[in-house]
Amino acid sequence: MVDADQTFVIVGGGLAGAKAAETLRTEGFTGRVILICDERDHPYERPPLSKGYLLGKEERDSVFVHEPAWYARNDIELHLGQTVDAIDPAAKTVRFGDDGTLVRYDKLLLATGAEPRRLDIPGTGLAGVHHLRRLAHAERLKGVLAALGRDNGHLVIAGAGWIGLEVAAAAREYGAEVTVVAPQPTPLYGVFGPEIGQIFTDLHAERGVRFHFGTRLTEIIGQDGMVLAARTEDGEEHPAHDVLAAIGAAPRTSLAEAAGLTLVDRSQGGGIAVDEQLRTSDPDIYAAGDVAAFHHALFDVRLRVEHWANALNGGPAAARSMLGRELTYDRVPYFFSDQYDVGLEYSGWAPPGSYDQVVIRGDAGKRQFIAFWMKEGRVLAGMNVNVWDVTEPIQQLIRSRAQVGMEALADPHVPLDSLVS
Repeated sequence: MVDADQTFVIVGGGLAGAKAAETLRTEGFTGRVILICDERDHPYERPPLSKGYLLGKEERDSVFVHEPAWYARNDIELHLGQTVDAIDPAAKTVRFGDDGTLVRYDKLLLATGAEPRRLDIPGTGLAGVHHLRRLAHAERLKGVLAALGRDNGHLVIAGAGWIGLEVAAAAREYGAEVTVVAPQPTPLYGVFGPEIGQIFTDLHAERGVRFHFGTRLTEIIGQDGMVLAARTEDGEEHPAHDVLAAIGAAPRTSLAEAAGLTLVDRSQGGGIAVDEQLRTSDPDIYAAGDVAAFHHALFDVRLRVEHWANALNGGPAAARSMLGRELTYDRVPYFFSDQYDVGLEYSGWAPPGSYDQVVIRGDAGKRQFIAFWMKEGRVLAGMNVNVWDVTEPIQQLIRSRAQVGMEALADPHVPLDSLVS
């Protein structure tokens, strides 16, 4: 039973944490809400950091989840620039890292997110080595890209995932020279596999991006503290004035681990194990966003989803669960990306090896198509590229688990809605 004397604490001031706080209030919770953010900026959304804000097309204020005055107006106790260094589940307290203050909670939400994986090679301490996760990173990188474009400078990107490709596109729009180094055979190989990955290789190559696949960086070479080049394990040296490490992110689970909560092994994606109501192994502690690994009944696998939509929807779901609402968190994974004049939306889950066929509807050569990843005639995932207003029927196809005729699926004249049985 929830009452006005209870205290709900949210650790993590990203989108998931901010939307959880908002939902507690909109759902009628009148108790104490404490939101703890280790950054000094108010909670913000991350997609603009590698898209519109990085390109200078969106203003800084546009990235924030709420205007600053919203928190006081809704009686949210917002602690900016504060860290939590310990959780005591038995005493139901969290401890602030700066002064040791203890705060008691009735329910606790961990929305601690993820942090960039670091390159473990010589030269990473040079001034021109960057990561992109936080607003401060994007502010710095925006200036770097502008300078590279102005001076015909070279950027080497380690990693060909979403962040790597979006920054490559931004860097080329600024006019910088770009080389992407990745161990896989195509970009986004773990998401798309080789069939669709090649389309994105061509997209970037046509804009002047150079790819070096099948290898990794082994050293960043510098002089007087500045980057001069990047060396790969096959012995090649690539000219570089700056290097971006975009090799993925690791869930921030140290608090949960120290508190004795059940974690998921890194080989299975890592994160804090939660049930369908986003509860951890402690019934009064919940997790949401990048850090939460939940069993998805539709795909029969435990997933940890590092995308905006998961934070947007997972934070409110966790808040409702904290309030005692019955729910099952089973959103179809969704993400979007913008690269040059190409926009895309992806729904579902279909890593390499899980599907037996890729069906294309539309014109892949013109980059105006929908791709479907299939298993035994059923849609596991779908991605619309420069085709809009089809996310709902794509997700309906995925949820239906219906066997679909390949010819009808590939025919743009057949409405997707008609294929859902």
